[in-house]
Amino acid sequence: MINYRNMTIADYDAVTALWQQTEGVRLRDSDSRSSLGAYIARNPGTSFVAEIDSEIVGAVLCGHDGRRGYLYHLAVAKMHRKQHIGKKLVELALTAIERQGIFKVMIAVNADNFSGADFWKHTGWKPRPDLLFMEKTADGKPNA
Repeated sequence: MINYRNMTIADYDAVTALWQQTEGVRLRDSDSRSSLGAYIARNPGTSFVAEIDSEIVGAVLCGHDGRRGYLYHLAVAKMHRKQHIGKKLVELALTAIERQGIFKVMIAVNADNFSGADFWKHTGWKPRPDLLFMEKTADGKPNA
């Protein structure tokens, strides 16, 4: 049986191990224990894990800035895919964030993550051809 619950910082080691094993998920300095703990504290009740027999087999980070929501690092262990775990994690995150008054959520998919892009398109997400995603990184923090 699959158990879904809110992610806590106590899940850090298991969740980061899952992310490290998931193609298309790139970890950065901003995925440190302290950064993730701060993110979860700023966005309570919006990030989730899926467990089977107390083992984390899926995870998603979700939060918002007061205007738009953001999903990060959706991952499901390879041996547990095709069981709708990813879809359920996203549904839980979207429901939680909508309860906080956020009705538009953004994701970024690595350009070479074709299976990830297929998942998102299959579950109703649409590319935004009118947007160009850009970033600026602080000096001396290339892996931020």
